[in-house]
Amino acid sequence: MKITGIRTQAFEHDMKRPIADANNPVGQRQFSALAIFIDSDEGITGISLGNPALESLYHRMTQDLLVGRDPRGVVGLWQRMVDFAFKGGNRGFITDVISTLDIALWDLKAKLNDEPLWKTLGASSRAVKAYASGIDMCLTNDDMRDFYVTQAQNGIAIGKLKVGLDREADLRRIGIMHDALATSGKQPVILIDSNEYWSAKQAIQHIRYFEKHYDIFWAEEPARRWDWAGLRKVSDNVGAGVATGENLDDASEFRPLIANGAADYLQIGQGTGGITGALRVAHMADTFDLPVSMMNCPANFMAHLAAVLPNHIWMEFIDAGRDRVFKHNITIEDGYIMLGDEPGLGLSFDQSELDACAVVERPPEDTPTPWGRRRGAGLHIVPPDEPNVIGEE
Repeated sequence: MKITGIRTQAFEHDMKRPIADANNPVGQRQFSALAIFIDSDEGITGISLGNPALESLYHRMTQDLLVGRDPRGVVGLWQRMVDFAFKGGNRGFITDVISTLDIALWDLKAKLNDEPLWKTLGASSRAVKAYASGIDMCLTNDDMRDFYVTQAQNGIAIGKLKVGLDREADLRRIGIMHDALATSGKQPVILIDSNEYWSAKQAIQHIRYFEKHYDIFWAEEPARRWDWAGLRKVSDNVGAGVATGENLDDASEFRPLIANGAADYLQIGQGTGGITGALRVAHMADTFDLPVSMMNCPANFMAHLAAVLPNHIWMEFIDAGRDRVFKHNITIEDGYIMLGDEPGLGLSFDQSELDACAVVERPPEDTPTPWGRRRGAGLHIVPPDEPNVIGEE
């Protein structure tokens, strides 16, 4: 059984609502991605989603390192790719490629087993607890309320709000989210996320202010992702736990956070070296009794990994309409992401939608990510209407 090659197709489409955070409060509505197909001589194909800006690198890595190999040896193939990236390290764009190919290989392996990936990975339950995440900085109060009321109707009582620009506005929006989630009939759990917008001292000031009014379960990325001293300072001086890790690439980058008691919850996802890399981080965290939380992804396919982790608490669910090109049977029931019984990730590309959204030629000014850091973040208070953010002149 051998890998025979890779096929790719870039696509883009509008989501059903825009998403935004403190660094990019203008937000964006367009979703761009690369459909990945890894073929085998058994006539079975593994799929994944990648970065359109890295299309040629996916082809090179596959041809040089994967073609002719047995796709069932996923962990060994992951290590082969990581070893290839040794000099520059498992970081940045190369990690994006490794992560995407690793997910496609796991999809292929489970399909060859003729079982859903959550069973191949060893999970005993198809249910993964979810929290609602609007990525909602650009939403009006009414639109934000509607989003969280809808999620409450799905049985979700845990919500994460984007904060950071305006303390009073943030407090008001926390109240709106809290009351919307309470319509679920359950006790709301409040999470906030400032996306590394604050310094550690700023974070303490803001979080303490919020905690005068509401119980905050966690504050996400209240300081820079690598700043273990700052993150620990925040954790030691507020009631909320510190959650971080979504922008780290490799298990080695999580080690200083764990060793220095800098994080109370570690966040992993498809960008953490794919399923294999994220599994390594989760196991490492478990040895220190640290919970992990899975980041969002289109069609929620990373729930397959979340289902097998004994220290997983809940997975981010954004419901923004990024699954347009997929057919899948992953559902939300009473606050849980429910995985299906279809082999692999339980996803397939809807070819008619993929063709309708296909991008044949990408403009030369395209960059790998539109999410930059706002000038002045962590240094001083930047007025919300100051035109110095991504997407503004």
